[in-house]
Amino acid sequence: FLLVVYKLHEVPPFLYTIALGLQHYLTMFGSTVSLPFVLAAPLCIGNNNPLAISQLISTIFFMSGLATLLQSTFGVRLPIVQGGSFAFIAPTIAIMSLDKWKSTCRPNILPWANLTMDEQVNQTEMWQVRMREIQGAIMLSSLFQIFIGFSGIIGLCLRFIGPITIAPTITLIGLSIISAATFYSSSHWGIAILTVFFIALFSQVLERFPVPMPAFQRGKGCYVTRVHIFRLFPVLIAVITSWVLSAILTSAGAFTSNRANPTYFARTDARISVLQTSPWFRFPYPFQWGTPTVSVASVFGMLAGVLASMIESIGDYYACARLAGAKPPPRHAINRGIGMEGIGCVLAGMIGSGNGTTSYSQNVGAIGITRVGSRAVVQCGAVIMIILAIISKFGAIFASVPNPIVGGVFLVMFGLVTSVGLSNLQFCNMNSPRNIFVVGISIIFGMAFPTWLRTGTNSSVIKTNVTELDQIIIVLLSTNIAVGGFVALILDNILPGTLEERGMHIWSRETANASNVMSYEYAKDIKRSYDLPFGMSTFFQKFACTNYLPFCPPRYDDLIEESEQHIDLESRKEYISTVV
Repeated sequence: FLLVVYKLHEVPPFLYTIALGLQHYLTMFGSTVSLPFVLAAPLCIGNNNPLAISQLISTIFFMSGLATLLQSTFGVRLPIVQGGSFAFIAPTIAIMSLDKWKSTCRPNILPWANLTMDEQVNQTEMWQVRMREIQGAIMLSSLFQIFIGFSGIIGLCLRFIGPITIAPTITLIGLSIISAATFYSSSHWGIAILTVFFIALFSQVLERFPVPMPAFQRGKGCYVTRVHIFRLFPVLIAVITSWVLSAILTSAGAFTSNRANPTYFARTDARISVLQTSPWFRFPYPFQWGTPTVSVASVFGMLAGVLASMIESIGDYYACARLAGAKPPPRHAINRGIGMEGIGCVLAGMIGSGNGTTSYSQNVGAIGITRVGSRAVVQCGAVIMIILAIISKFGAIFASVPNPIVGGVFLVMFGLVTSVGLSNLQFCNMNSPRNIFVVGISIIFGMAFPTWLRTGTNSSVIKTNVTELDQIIIVLLSTNIAVGGFVALILDNILPGTLEERGMHIWSRETANASNVMSYEYAKDIKRSYDLPFGMSTFFQKFACTNYLPFCPPRYDDLIEESEQHIDLESRKEYISTVV
């Protein structure tokens, strides 16, 4: 395990806790703020409606903070941040590609202030009715995740899911939404590429150089310290730098003032009106966009996103525990974590973030950089997310970011998601023709067939004479991660191959180590790290029936006592054999 400054159950000083919590917020900022921009096109939110983007930004940050608090307090109890997931974007695009939604998407291109009251109402209803459909799909499909987690089935399913299945599934998350990066970058490819350059410069080159910063400490007074700000905030600094450059070019008249021209949205004042129209404070509440609607096709389609986020989170649990200096999470903690993520997704659907929640890998990496594995730090970061989400002017500022800057961030983010998926192949033998075949065919087929099905009238080939069944099949086969992940799962389990060849031996060994609750040291550490808070574990353990609940901690005191007796017996046997 890594040497950490603050362990899982330790609490840093108050000001350190706030500063480190703010850092977690800023680390997940880039990925989270980009989601509403990706959702804008499938939800039919026009470029002339930045207020809707602002509201979605505030809602998704509010939901991220709430889900993080629930997960770190009652779920897996690791210092792991919850946030929106790109895994839910592909099903959303597939659902909104159905004829009943695609044929009625006609956003007005006129400035919002120039629209009549009736036109503004129609434009608002156009995207909110789509949001209500996505809300219903997320809420019902997340009930499946809750069942899978709290019933303990997720532990049984892991034996069939390995790196060969996970790699294409996560890779297709990034590849399937590349059109959003193209759309935003096309406003001005020069600014988009410059944003990519700045992110690469700050995160890969300058991150090793600390920057002198003024500081103050009681007893020491004012002094100069060195901080790795480029390592901590590369995306934020890159966005601000490109934003300033775009403002200079806008003032110099480098961009057109014709709204019909795509380059108009490279201007920094293209959506500046949102700062005036948005209120200072806005509290996201359940069903704020209206009562969610439900269709069977949407629910089944969204299941693909739920399954992909579950698989991604399990890997993050083990990585987070390793970087935080904790023992690998036991099975009951993983079950509880997946179940709590399902509850977070249900709440996200109720509040209307347009997305579910999942664990954030980049915040797991931040723990490795800072070597602070304290649970309290992440909980503090969650409170900061909620507070800033209520200040709606904050979301309005980032809703006015010029399109090509958003496109540049997308190019980097989607590339990272794709490469994270491919990184799972490090556990496999990629010199094996079997593995090369499975990975290659699952990625290509996962891109080719859904793209063809969504093109023109090709979806009309699906005819079962039952409209609802047609829609279910179309949505599932139009979702890249569903098609690619299913192909990879089937091929990986039916084609001959050893566990070592498939990379399953590493996963099996780690799971076995995590389940070895009979060791004395492990039982004590697990009890302190993963037990439920506020005496809940002690309360549940009073009832014998809770031993059969897969999400409840076992009676560790009995296990520790048995382990001590076993150790004492082994010591006696060793002593007797030595004497003899």
